[in-house]
Formats: sequence, structure tokens, C-alpha cells
Amino acid sequence: MRELPVRAARWSALHPWRAIIGWLVFVVLCLGLGAAVGTHNATTEDYRVGEAGRAEAMASEGHLERRPTEQVLVSARSGALDRPAAEAAARDVAARMARLPEVESVAAPRIARDGQAVMVEVAMRGPELEARKHVGPLWAQTTAAQRSHPALLVEETGGPSISKGVDAQRGDDLALSEAITLPATLITLLLAFGSLVMATVPLLLALSSIAAAMGLSMVASHLLPDAGVGTNVIILIGLAVGVDYTLFYLKREREERARSAGRLGPEAVVELAAATSGRAVVVSGLAVVVSTATLYLASDVIFSSLATGTIVVVLVAVASSLTVLPALLVKAGQRAQRRAERGEARRADGTRRPRSRRARRMRTGGTGRMRTGGTGRMRTGGTGRGWAALTRPASSHPVLTLGVSVLLLLGLAAPLAGLKLVEMSRDTHSRAVPAMRTYDRLNAAFPEHRVLHQVVVRARPDRAGEVAAALRELGRRAQADPLFTGRPRLRTSDDHRIGVLELSVPYPGNSDQARRSLAHLRNAYLPATVGRIPGAETGVTGDVARTTDYPAHQTARLPLVIGALLLVTFVMTALAFRSVVLGLLGVVLNLLSAAGALGLLVLVFQGTWAEGLLGFHSTGSIGSRVPLFLFVILFGLSMDYQVFVVSRIREAVLSGVPTRRAVVDGIGGSAAVVTSAAVVMVTVFAGFVFLHLIEMKQIGFVLAAAVLLDAFVIRIMVLPAAMTLLGEASWWPGRGVPRRRRPAVAAVHVG
Repeated sequence: MRELPVRAARWSALHPWRAIIGWLVFVVLCLGLGAAVGTHNATTEDYRVGEAGRAEAMASEGHLERRPTEQVLVSARSGALDRPAAEAAARDVAARMARLPEVESVAAPRIARDGQAVMVEVAMRGPELEARKHVGPLWAQTTAAQRSHPALLVEETGGPSISKGVDAQRGDDLALSEAITLPATLITLLLAFGSLVMATVPLLLALSSIAAAMGLSMVASHLLPDAGVGTNVIILIGLAVGVDYTLFYLKREREERARSAGRLGPEAVVELAAATSGRAVVVSGLAVVVSTATLYLASDVIFSSLATGTIVVVLVAVASSLTVLPALLVKAGQRAQRRAERGEARRADGTRRPRSRRARRMRTGGTGRMRTGGTGRMRTGGTGRGWAALTRPASSHPVLTLGVSVLLLLGLAAPLAGLKLVEMSRDTHSRAVPAMRTYDRLNAAFPEHRVLHQVVVRARPDRAGEVAAALRELGRRAQADPLFTGRPRLRTSDDHRIGVLELSVPYPGNSDQARRSLAHLRNAYLPATVGRIPGAETGVTGDVARTTDYPAHQTARLPLVIGALLLVTFVMTALAFRSVVLGLLGVVLNLLSAAGALGLLVLVFQGTWAEGLLGFHSTGSIGSRVPLFLFVILFGLSMDYQVFVVSRIREAVLSGVPTRRAVVDGIGGSAAVVTSAAVVMVTVFAGFVFLHLIEMKQIGFVLAAAVLLDAFVIRIMVLPAAMTLLGEASWWPGRGVPRRRRPAVAAVHVG
């Protein structure tokens, strides 16, 4: 593993065109293979967790599972509703829908209690998650009915329509995010390198890695089904790590080129970079992969899909940094070398002189800003006045710096005390989706249609009568409860083994009343009725049950995932730097940055003060997936900075510099590239804040905040202050880091 980056870089440097063409072929093959096998999407069964999932499985066994349904709402455009005309329009809609092969059944039109709306409910064929793909013909018939009845408003909503609308909105959002992120990333890289050619290299490598990862993720979905979030996470993580890894490599290549002052060829310079930053990229990539793999312990299809997408794109990004990047750098170096040789020849003939002092400095291998042909420029040495000022407190006043920084992070984490996690449901979707606006009008006209609980019972066929009587008794109790509304509906399977009682609740699914109605069912009515039947298996499912059981399932798995994550972070850091102290320090620092970012998330999204600023409507809660996703991704990504920064410190120590001084040199020497990488990451993550989906907004915001805290507080203040105080103890339990003069090749073995 230690020699892999060097061997890969050496081969690519000696065969640059083969490496470049090979990479392009690899990307095309990945896309072609993915297109050939397609994506295996998660099914309804993959989402079942807790009591709700168990009840759904029982209902499905008796063919009584919930069918995907659409509702067509007929109302007045203004003023009072023309009842006869509305009923005629509803009958027209029902007749049109009944003729469609996608439709299983059409209910009789229902009139709202206030008489101002008529609803036609349409049950579709097939699984619930597949219905959005087949809802188009239903929309066409609704549109045709609207044309036939122009004086009325004929609209369609329902689970399939909303899902299709949200999917379309997600696609538009991603396009907008890319339109913002790509130019912003390019500008950041242009400022870092001063060359358009070199600024585009990290971006192109990241985009090619994303393309290859998308193809490979399609193949992987046949082993672990895709929950529909794979593309989002591949773009999100792919841009971030792809640019980061390339930046780290380019930073060292620029330094080695400046240090050699033209004495080494491009191939040797690239090999030197591979011996240091190449190894750091491998260790960072493996850390992200191993950390992300802990998401599989959550036993959840969405987290598994997130983990698969992240792992695939990170591995591809590492591969691109080890193979095609060295080849591109060699070609750029050779081009610059030829230009320099032509310039020397012209000067030897007396036909041209260096045009500036800067050109003469570059020619003699100066270590300021370097520009060689078209290879770009980047600060190659020294801390610079700005970075010296930022890092001075940690070295001059480590105790004060550490104390103030930790208190700041703990203060940011304080709002976590009020953290409220919920499963983001249909009620949290953006009202920019037309079907959601119709959904709101439907619920206003038919409040009993808001929430549906399903009480499912499985028992022996000879107890069918007893089960039916108990379910009817449960229905009577619910009707006497103000939390319920409407008439209960009882259904029994053909084999008389499964019974399902449907109960309506006139409150939004994310309301306290809806949650209390579920608690009444599970804790009081069910045990007092059907629960008394010997041998009967019972469960309650429905939208509220799903959104209640999912966070509970996550909470139960959280200790296992977090425990594994902390262990993995400690082991990876300890092995990378041969230090238990640094392993423990890495865990503590990650916890601090994650807690601070989560506290900011609660402060912003659980309140209403930032709604206009960030374009969202607060639900007073945080998506249940967000904290765990943050912990796992942040712990992995923070290893990028940890490995890169501490590697530079360890290099200095290996060359004979005392640890306290090495901390200053290492932080200062890596500050510029870490900042550039952090700005790129923040740009990528912040782009997701512009999405309509509230959970994606929260993920983008919290990751951007975490990276900012990690790069500008943890790595510049807390880490150097802690290592300055620890001194040589930072490397415990090593017997002391050997001190020797700086070798010709500054190699540091990490991982």
C-alpha cells in the first residue's frame, strides 16, 4: 500500500498518453456498463422498519396493502360551486379514469361537507413506489376533463403525483446547484493557481470521476438497491473530494518543482509528489470509505444507498489522483520545459531577454509565486504574513487559544439541547410543486382525508369472526375520540387470516394531534380490543406510523453506528501517524466540529428567523437522517485535512525540527491549500442550500458549516494549540520520532 502511489505515478509519468487514454476509456466503460445494466431501485419492502413495516408486511401478505391513489378535486374557480356542474365533471373524470389500464378502481365521487368541492379517488395498479412512473396517463385525462369543463377547476394530486413533482423539482434543483457550484469552484481554483489551464484540471478530474461513479453505482445497485439519493450524494461528495485530492497533489508538485529549480525533470517531480501527497490522498480516501461504511450498520436502505454512492465516488476520485493526474502533470511539465528551453535558446542568441524580475526569479528556482509556462502558479513555501498572523495565537498563547476555541465550539453546540428530529414527510415538501398546492386544497375541503391509520391483525382463519368483532369495537372507540374522524373501514383477506381497519385523522401527519392519535391506537385501543385475542399478531401502520417508527429505528441503531465511527476514526488516525494521542485527538476534534455544526443547524432551521434568507418554511425540526449523515461524512472528510496537515508536521519532525516549531511550519505550509480545498467544499455543499427539498437544504448547510469550522477553527486554532501543548507527547507511544537532516526526498509514510 505504501508504494502503490509511487508506482502508479511512476508508470503514469513514463506513459502519460496511455494513462490519459486509459482513464477516458475507463470512464466510458463505466458509463456504458451502467447504462447496460440499469439501476435497481429500492422497493416498498426495502423501506419497511419497525412496527409500521411489520404491519405493512402482514397487510401485503393478505393483498390488503395500501394502493397508490390519486385524487381529482373539482372546485369553483371563484365564488360558490355549481353543484350539478361539479358532479357532472366528477362523473366525467371517473369514467375517463376507469378506462385506463393503469387504474385498478375508481371510487364514487364524494362531496365536501361544506358542499364547495367534489373529489374522485382513483386507485392505481402496481407497487406504491412505481406509481409515479405511470401517473402520466391520469394527468392527461384530468387535463382533458378540465378542457371539457372550463368553468370549473379540475386538479389532480396524490402520492404518485407528488412523488413525480418532487422528482422533477429535484432535477431542476440539481441543475441550478451545478450552475452555481461549477463556476464558483472554477473561480476559486483560478484564484489559487492563476492559470485557467491548471484550474480546470481539478474540476475536469472531479467531473470525470463523478461520471464513472454514476455508471459504477448503477452496477452496485443490483447488490444494494438505490433509494433515489445516489446521484445527489455522488455529485455532492464527488466534487468535494475530487477537487480536494487534486489540490493536495498539485500543491506538492508545485513545491517540488520550485525546490528542484529545474534540476529535475517533470517525471521525477511528479514521483516526489506521489511519495508524499499521493500517500496522503490514499489514506484520506480510505478513511472516507471506511467511515462511510459504518452507515451500513444503520440497516436502512437510504443510508445504504448514501454509503454506496459515497464509497464508489471516493474510490474513483482516489484512482484518478493516482493515475491520470500524474500523467497530466507530466505533460504540462514537459510543455513548460520545452518553452523554457526555447526561451534559453533565444536568450543565448541575444534575441530576447527576460522581461521582468519575476521571470528571472522563476528561472533561478525562486520559492515565491511560481509560474512555469502554462502549469499555473501556487504559493509554494512559507507561511505568508496572513497565515502567520492566523497561526501565531496557537503557537504564542496555546492555552488561551485552545480554551477560547473550544468554548466557541461548545457555545455553537448549545442549541443541540433543543434538537427535535422528525422523519420528513409529504407535509414538508415545497409548495412550488403544483400537486402539493392541490394537496393543501384537498385537505382543506376533506380534512378527514389528511391522515389514514391502518390497524392490521393476523390470526388463524377460525378466529376471523372474533378478530372482526374486536376491530369493530376498536373503531367505535376511535369514533368517540376527537382525534379521529369519519367512518372506520374494515377489510378482510380472502383466506380470512388478515384483517385491516382504516381510521381517519383530520390533522396534518406531522402534527402533535396525529402523533397522539397513533399513541392512543397502539397503547390503549389496540391492547384493549384485538390485543386480547390469543395468538393474534397486531400492528399499526400508515403515514404517521412510518414517520414515527423510522426515527425510532435510527435512534436504536445510532449508538452502534457512532461507536463504530469513533473506533474507525481513532484506528485510522493512529495507524496513519503511529500515535495513539493523535488518534484520540482526531476523535475529539471531529466531535467538536460536528457538534458545533449541528448546533448551528438547529439555530437556523428549527427557528423561523432565517426563512427568508435561505428560502424555506421551518418545520420546527431537523430531518432524522441529517445528524447521522453529518457525523459519518464529516468524520471521513475531515481526515483529508487531518492527514494533509499532520503529514506536513511529521515531515518537519522527521527532518529534525522540534515538534513545537514543526507545528507552526506544517500549519503555515499547508494553510493555503487547506483553505482553497475548504472553500471548494463549502461552495459545493452550500449549493445544496438552494434546493427546495428541506432535508437536502439542511444537509448542504450543516456540511458547509462543519467544513468551515473544521478548516478555520479546528485546523488553524485547536489542532496547532493542542499539539503545541503536547509537544513530543503528540507522537506517543512511539519511542520518539527519529531526527535527522532533511533527505533529498522528503518522504512521510502515512498509512
